[in-house]
Amino acid sequence: MGPATTPSAPSGPKPVSTRGAKSGTNGKRVATRGAKVAVVAGEPASKRALRSQGRKTMRKLLDAAMVVFARRGYHAARVDDIVKAARTSHGTFYLYFSSKEELFRALVAGTTESMVELARALPPLTPDRDGYVALVDWLARFTDLYEQQSALLRTWTEAEIVDSELGQVGGDLVAQFARELTTRVRAAVPDLDARVAALALVAMIERATYYLETRQIRVGRAELVTTLAGVTHAALFGADARDQPPRVAATSPAATPVLRS
Repeated sequence: MGPATTPSAPSGPKPVSTRGAKSGTNGKRVATRGAKVAVVAGEPASKRALRSQGRKTMRKLLDAAMVVFARRGYHAARVDDIVKAARTSHGTFYLYFSSKEELFRALVAGTTESMVELARALPPLTPDRDGYVALVDWLARFTDLYEQQSALLRTWTEAEIVDSELGQVGGDLVAQFARELTTRVRAAVPDLDARVAALALVAMIERATYYLETRQIRVGRAELVTTLAGVTHAALFGADARDQPPRVAATSPAATPVLRS
């Protein structure tokens, strides 16, 4: 799932005015003529408290960058392309990000947060049909999120090839996902090597979804989800486990669970 180091601020950074500033040779701090904004030299916007308008501007740049990365790819995308797509200036861009790489890391951070939240929402793995249905629901959420973030994830894969830091972030994300799954597997099947099983399941689920989004396999999303759920459930509990009758909560014995077909 799933990269250039942010220039560190000099010791004791002081606020500087960008009024009338021109672009420097390093292209890191540029302001439009007449603008007066207090910034800290070398400190990215992601590490500064932003007001409402600042957050909107930063969001506009991030959204524009995502369009550009999806269209041109990570390596071909330029700051000039992002600025044009956002309908803003180079000066505004450099008030929020020191480089294209820093902006991309901000995008990756948002996706990582969403993926980790989803991993933590994974329900307990149980051997009955309720457990299978819950797994289908969670995998549907996973594929939905993957589809929403597919352009970024493909670009991230491209960027990892030459950027070891982004590759490390990707590895950390897989590890966090696997940790959450490890906890569920260990609770469900104590005799199984939960860590190895979790890594195998994460690899299967992520790659299959990647192939779906990149159209390397011809299968419907619903079919992929139910197949992944079936394989996962059968691997943990046996092929016939999901065919067991659904559980009914003890507090409401007359309740009839509604199952998805």
